[in-house]
Amino acid sequence: MHAYRSHTCGELRDSHDGQTARLSGWCHRIRDHGGVLFIDLRDHYGMTQCVADPDSPAFKLVETFRAEWVVRLDGKVRRRPGGTENADMPTGQIELYITDVEVLGPAAELPLPVFGDQDYPEETRLKYRFLDLRRERLHKNIMLRVAVVDWLRQAMKGGGFNEFATPILTASSPEGARDFLVPSRLHAGKFYALPQAPQQYKQLLMMAGFDRYFQIAPCFRDEDPRADRLPGEFYQLDLEMSFVTQEDVFAAIEPVITGVLEHFGNGRPVTKNWPRIPYAESIQKYGSDKPDLRNPIVMQDVSEHFRGSGFKIFARLLEQPKNRVWAIPAPTGGQRTFADRMNSWAQGEGQPGLGYILFFDRAKDETSLKDNPNATGVGGRGPLANNIGPERVEAIRQQLGLGAGDAAFFVAGDPDKFARFAGDARTRVGKELNLIDENRFELAWIVDFPMFEYNEDDKKVDFSHNPFSMPQGGLEALQTQDPLTIKAFQYDIACNGFEIASGGIRNHRPEAMVKAFEIAGYSEQTVIDRFGGMYRAFQYGAPPHGGMAAGVDRIIMLLANEQNLREVALFPMNQRAEDLLMGAPSEASPKQLRELHMRVNAPEK
Repeated sequence: MHAYRSHTCGELRDSHDGQTARLSGWCHRIRDHGGVLFIDLRDHYGMTQCVADPDSPAFKLVETFRAEWVVRLDGKVRRRPGGTENADMPTGQIELYITDVEVLGPAAELPLPVFGDQDYPEETRLKYRFLDLRRERLHKNIMLRVAVVDWLRQAMKGGGFNEFATPILTASSPEGARDFLVPSRLHAGKFYALPQAPQQYKQLLMMAGFDRYFQIAPCFRDEDPRADRLPGEFYQLDLEMSFVTQEDVFAAIEPVITGVLEHFGNGRPVTKNWPRIPYAESIQKYGSDKPDLRNPIVMQDVSEHFRGSGFKIFARLLEQPKNRVWAIPAPTGGQRTFADRMNSWAQGEGQPGLGYILFFDRAKDETSLKDNPNATGVGGRGPLANNIGPERVEAIRQQLGLGAGDAAFFVAGDPDKFARFAGDARTRVGKELNLIDENRFELAWIVDFPMFEYNEDDKKVDFSHNPFSMPQGGLEALQTQDPLTIKAFQYDIACNGFEIASGGIRNHRPEAMVKAFEIAGYSEQTVIDRFGGMYRAFQYGAPPHGGMAAGVDRIIMLLANEQNLREVALFPMNQRAEDLLMGAPSEASPKQLRELHMRVNAPEK
């Protein structure tokens, strides 16, 4: 017999009754039932109930076992007594009667339990991540990750893509985040950068004629952590294609994303025909460029109903041409208590509050009937309704398609400044009123991103998305249009309120590339210095090409029904970008610093 096991802990079945077996694993749970010891023995493959009674020659040693000890158990497989079977376990029809044991690895007192799914402080979980990963939910999430990555690889190869590995040590690149820098020992004072994305390399592969590239690519960005982005590093399904239009990229990736969600989504519906939503429309309707389309609320511009009205705050704001009033419909939200909750939330977000109108049935409202016993129709109440009058209230109600028992909330000012808050309010209303169908995947393409934006901090025009994308209208648009009006062939995939992929058709003409960077404040020489490889490649026959990258971590997070990416990553950092398990970042030794020709000039604490 093998030194450690004849079977795994998930393998034994009713058909093994009467056979001798050897199992090795962790003591998941130990129970003492009137002198009879039950051990749930766990390994990667499953769990088996093992039994020792006072007649067992191993009983005395089994009594010493504690949670998470690693042990070898020999014994006889037998059917469980009638009525004690466990239909929820694949091995639930049998148990192993223990005849011999060996302790392979005793365990100290645990800093966090493995049995159950108690909520423990993140610092403890990450410091003892190897224990955290033994827990069933985390173990399943990681194995889901393995299966998803394998499925994506097969899907891409089936689509004619070839997998290429691109360098990890590279040059710094303005991808929109800070680089992680690696000092060079051989070239004093110079640094490599870890790639924020394989952007330049995958484009160079197109220059080299490889036509269809993909990679499950590690990406490194020195960004402040967020719940939907891992600090330090993350993985993306990266792809690039030659001789393609935007539609070709859509046709290649849409079935891959739909397929992975259908395959691993446990029957949750997935959008069949993805809508195409222009960026500006997405911001106006949903307050976000990654809208959660499971939420049925669509915001509308209702400025004209307040222009010149008795609600002077909004009326005065609308005297400025750029200012608008947006309405957030709230079906079933027509209660004063709900309006008060939304106001309190808005104030907690640093806003003065939310204007609202509550719609009611006049024929069923006591206050309304006192004033007019023959009242009919739908009325509106609240400070806004009182100031703008019944005709405007009714016009707003008709535009929003609301009825008695519903409400509408309002935000006003410059949409560029309030759109994000309005989108958060839309999300809040949808969640509070249980309007969101959590059990589905709603996907959409967000298209027509602006090529440039105005950077208020630096008082200059800057790239708003990927700097290597082709402007709509090409070089002529860059030469003749106001930069802030130019749209780009850039696109994102939004799913359930997350951006899960982003890409674009590339600017492969060197003169157009130089002009685009000039508009953003970079000289031609800067382009040559920082992107010399691509600039040179464009001089020697560059094919039209484009691609995108999908966030592997985010896709798995959605499939696993988790709210935080750290629940689907093996060894993540904490919110301060620290690896508590390995002790990173750590100080370099004086010898290491001398070899790198460096000194540390840390700020005073």
